[in-house]
Amino acid sequence: MRYRLLGSTGLFVSELCLGAMTFGGKEFWAVIGTQGEAEVNELVSAALDAGINFVDTADVYSFGESETLLGKALAGRRDKVVLATKVRGRIGAGPNDVGLSRAHILTGVEASLKRLGTDHIDLYQIHGFDPVTPFEETLSALDNLVQRGLVRYIGCSNLAAWQLMKALGISERDRLARFQSLQAYYTIAGRDLEREIIPLLKDQRLGLMVWSPLAGGLLSGKYGPSATDEAGRRAKFDFPPVDKDRAWRVVDAMRPIAAAHEASVAAIALAWLLHQDAVTSVIIGAKRRDQLTDNLRAPDIKLTADELKQLDAVSALPPEYPGWMLGFQGADRMPGAISRVAAAAAAQQQPQKK
Repeated sequence: MRYRLLGSTGLFVSELCLGAMTFGGKEFWAVIGTQGEAEVNELVSAALDAGINFVDTADVYSFGESETLLGKALAGRRDKVVLATKVRGRIGAGPNDVGLSRAHILTGVEASLKRLGTDHIDLYQIHGFDPVTPFEETLSALDNLVQRGLVRYIGCSNLAAWQLMKALGISERDRLARFQSLQAYYTIAGRDLEREIIPLLKDQRLGLMVWSPLAGGLLSGKYGPSATDEAGRRAKFDFPPVDKDRAWRVVDAMRPIAAAHEASVAAIALAWLLHQDAVTSVIIGAKRRDQLTDNLRAPDIKLTADELKQLDAVSALPPEYPGWMLGFQGADRMPGAISRVAAAAAAQQQPQKK
């Protein structure tokens, strides 16, 4: 297992992160997974034994049951883990049991700490945008948690580029703790993040945690135009939305590469993400030990330049404005372009030979 710095911090996290969304399985969340205490203990132990030091959950997963089960599984080894959780989702029927108000954040962190059985959260993330609460209120509340030592770092999830940049600007202006990471959907079959958000992350030195790297199981290799897994999650919960025709082309391109590496299609999809320089950690959410074992192979798969070229070609995003215009206008401003332009100009100034 390799480790990467989280954003602009000095904190190292494993390039695979164990996701706990499958833990618990209460009500709606049963579609995602129904792992009980014994299964959770087994998965957490196997992940830690493999070198994973990063675990992610949320207060809304199974309405707190995921945090409770994870806290029990980490008892006696909490110091070995960078523990991440999230706040924003609805956790009750009341009008203030959702969102990113100071009230909900302060109540939410206390409840998460209790369920997790810890005195601090390493990475506390907002789980999305709250159109009601000003960023100033949210960031001030999060900064308060950092100052009190209840939270070490803060992050965000599912924000648009303008929302994330606005939040970073407020943090700088008001001298508040800034987001160090974004948790977002990114797969070889869904590369929309590359248009606006990944350039932002690189420019602002934020880490990227990838959720649903297999597109809700669609890239597991079990699915195709004429192949379905009726017992799989996709058959019950078709999320996240994916251009399936494009996804099948990507899966078809991955199959021979998987065979060449004696790996699964899923492992190749994960490995592709780990070859992207913006990615800090890929969240894997296994339901069974064998799925976890297969996912753990991804860091050891070294895709060749030719394989990456093939995968990039079949999964490339279609041109979209203003991206294509920026590329057109910036062609002579890219690295190496100036020297080429200078050479061309010099050649034009040379006297013509008769």
